[in-house]
Amino acid sequence: MGVGGYIAPRHLKAIKDTNNNLIAALDKFDSVGIMDSYFPNAHFFVEFERFDRYIEKLKRRKNIPLDYVSICTPNYLHDAHIRMALRQGAHAICEKPIVINPWNVDQLIDIEKESQSKVYSILQLRIHESIIALKKKVDEGPKDKIYDIDLTYLTSRGNWYHASWKGDVAKSGGIATNIGVHFYDMLSWIFGKVTQNKVHLLTKDTAAGYLEFERARVRWFLSIDYNNIPEVAKQEGKRTYRSITVDGEEIEFSSGFTELHTKSYQSILKGEGYGLEDARQSIQIVHDIRNAKLSDLKGDYHPMLTNKELIKSI
Repeated sequence: MGVGGYIAPRHLKAIKDTNNNLIAALDKFDSVGIMDSYFPNAHFFVEFERFDRYIEKLKRRKNIPLDYVSICTPNYLHDAHIRMALRQGAHAICEKPIVINPWNVDQLIDIEKESQSKVYSILQLRIHESIIALKKKVDEGPKDKIYDIDLTYLTSRGNWYHASWKGDVAKSGGIATNIGVHFYDMLSWIFGKVTQNKVHLLTKDTAAGYLEFERARVRWFLSIDYNNIPEVAKQEGKRTYRSITVDGEEIEFSSGFTELHTKSYQSILKGEGYGLEDARQSIQIVHDIRNAKLSDLKGDYHPMLTNKELIKSI
């Protein structure tokens, strides 16, 4: 579901790489020629009702039930589409954020138990080699050590972004949800429960704040504004900049992303994928950021917030 979207080709590749078959696909937009490279024989629908009807007919007339439904639709539709998968007796594989609001996690857990199917979230940073190495280092390090983290993720988006569903907070969850939720999940996975969540800046295209976990203090900055890209990166023609430092040491994870969806599918097919409870804390974090009262720049805050040009432009 959502086969015309940005992330869908990674799912198509993962389905094919794990020797599985795509029976049917759905998207309201019909520019889906990418399917010819993976599953040209899959049925395609632009209306949910006809897609749902086809799935039902396969089950009743030909005794072909779905095993999995892969969900790549806009964030606000994830909850409804996961429910549809569970009603069909299928497992759901859903892109992040698995839902926008934390209370939806509780409701889906109840439906999951009733259906005896599973809901899996794509949390690919957890299987990135650099992040696995960092977790191993923390797990094997001193148990009372508190790490200092700076997270900076700048990924430029054009004017289309705000005209699309991504620019609608009710549909996307806002900037922190859209581009930050997988980082918050990664931090939760490594450093434990959140103990403090402050937001220093929150606009339609830039957000910054301070998070404390059981074992880390995190200053974070996220933006889709090209103006925030460092000059060095701009001179190299880059429109994206990401950096994570742990106690001042840079964690290199700019590469190694190409096969993470396939690895995620391989784990899911073994029954080892990440589920609703795994995603819960990151969903709570982005919900709290979205609804936070802004804090003054006191104590710890991201160094980019000292940029006078940045502050002046907001």
